[in-house]
Amino acid sequence: MRIPESELIINSDGSVFHIHLRPEELADNVIMVGDPSRVDMIGEYLEDIEFRHASREFVSITGKRNGKRITALSHGIGPDNIDIVMTELDALANVNFETREVNPVHRSLNILRIGTSGALHADIPLGSYILSHMSVGFDGVMNWYGNREKVTNLKVEEDFKKHMNWAPVLPSPYFVKASSKIINLMKDVTVKGVTISAPGFYGPQGRIVRLPLAMPDMLENIESFRFSVDGESYRITNFEMESAPLAGLAAQLGHEACTVCCAIANRYLQSSNPDYKPAIRKLVELCVDKMSTL
Repeated sequence: MRIPESELIINSDGSVFHIHLRPEELADNVIMVGDPSRVDMIGEYLEDIEFRHASREFVSITGKRNGKRITALSHGIGPDNIDIVMTELDALANVNFETREVNPVHRSLNILRIGTSGALHADIPLGSYILSHMSVGFDGVMNWYGNREKVTNLKVEEDFKKHMNWAPVLPSPYFVKASSKIINLMKDVTVKGVTISAPGFYGPQGRIVRLPLAMPDMLENIESFRFSVDGESYRITNFEMESAPLAGLAAQLGHEACTVCCAIANRYLQSSNPDYKPAIRKLVELCVDKMSTL
């Protein structure tokens, strides 16, 4: 089936609409970051950089680490940008831009996203690297796609909504597991995490500045929620804004994806570390080295 021009926009230079990458420029291993400046930080650990593209918040390079080709790409802030980036990365990997038809052989990408987050328990120190074994989508992105129940856990979702006394005006939350392949790659250097992806930084993450919250007890209820999947126990560990749609869309599209975040705040202790850049730099180098082994 031919994909119409209105559904997948291809620029005049042969690149995909938002992120401005061409199919041949995309490596099998991808490191994603929110902040465009972190793409250049990743580039400090790469050799033979082939290009640097920049359009809005989307900055990209492809280079090599230990002989392995890696693409670094910034996605900006929020789950809506993940919908854009994941759809376009998959198109680059699996759509013929000349015929606009899906390629007969599926290409799977390995994707590791590096972010920052706020921890939700006193025993998670600032500077910890939290790996999102599972993510909770407060954003609703996956609810727009068919068959999302194939990659999410409906029972845990119902238990969570009851525990939270979930406000009916809010998008239904979804629980999605990350790639076992990427978890195994990173689990020896990270804290096991269950990460909430919120569609905002303030109210959707339980922060009160001048407006009241729809669920005033949200943080306390999140901290006390416990659940088990396949005999393994979990608790929700941190807030950020992108891990759930990344894991969910990747799973549906046949890619391996996971998020690792540096804890730069602790919501339980009401503490933060504004000087977190050295910890991020160490995490970037660690992730580049790990991804070069795939």
